[in-house]
Amino acid sequence: MYLDVADLNEFYATRLGIATGLMLERKLRRVWPSVKGERVLGLGFCSPFLKSFLAEAERVVSFMPAQQGVMHWPRGKANLTALTEETRLPVPDAMFDRVLVAHAVENTEQVRDLMRELWRVMAPQGRLLMIVPNRRGLWSRNDRTPFGWGHPYSRGQLKWLLDESMLAPIGWERSLYLPPMYSGIGIRAIGAFERVGDAWLRRFAGINIVEAEKRVYAKPGTMAPAAARKLKPILVPSPVPAGAAPRSRPDFRKPD
Repeated sequence: MYLDVADLNEFYATRLGIATGLMLERKLRRVWPSVKGERVLGLGFCSPFLKSFLAEAERVVSFMPAQQGVMHWPRGKANLTALTEETRLPVPDAMFDRVLVAHAVENTEQVRDLMRELWRVMAPQGRLLMIVPNRRGLWSRNDRTPFGWGHPYSRGQLKWLLDESMLAPIGWERSLYLPPMYSGIGIRAIGAFERVGDAWLRRFAGINIVEAEKRVYAKPGTMAPAAARKLKPILVPSPVPAGAAPRSRPDFRKPD
C-alpha cells in the first residue's frame, strides 16, 4: 500500500525528514559519485535524493506511481515529474543509465512486474539503486515515518528478488541507525550514529541500499521480463457437424 504523496512530502519537510534526506543523499553520492552525461530515472518518491544529480546528468526524470499521487518537482523550476502506472512506464526500452527507486518496492503489490519493468527501461550495463526498509531495523517498526509502511526486506530477500529479475547485486550500503525520534537531540546525533552504526551495527540499520547491474543474459530457470516474453497461440477446436459421431475432446488449455 502506497502512502499519499502529501504524507511523504510532509515527512521530508520535518526536521527528522530533512536530516534523513541529507543522510541518504550522502550515502547515494558515495555509491554514484558522478552521473555526468547520463540519463537518471527516479521511481517512487525520489525528489529528496535526486536534486544533487540535476547539475551533471544529461536528463533527470521522476516517475511517481498512480497509487501514490504526483507533485511538482523541482520547486521553482520546470516540472520533471510524471504520474505513471508502476508496471507500464511510458518510455522506450533501455533508455536510462541509472535508476533510483525509493518508497516503491516495499509498497507495491506487483513487485515482480515492477522489477521486470525496471529491467526493461535500463540500458545495457545500466545501474539500479534501491532504498528499502530493513526488516531488522527500528524504522520498519515505526509507522510515524514512511519507512514503517509496506513490506520491509532483509538483505537475503533483496538478493533473491534482484536475481529473479535478472539484476546482479554489486554493492551494499546501510543507513539510519538512530531510532526515528523527533527530538532535536536525536536529529543532531544522526551523523554520529551513522559512523558508529557503519562500524558496529550494520545488521540493525533502518534501511538497506543495494546497487545492482542489469544482466542481459538470464540464468537457467530465470523468468524473462514481461516485455520480452512472447505470447503462445491458443488452439480452439472447430464445431462438430450435426449428426457426426462424438469424439473425445482434446485439452487445449494454455500450457503453464
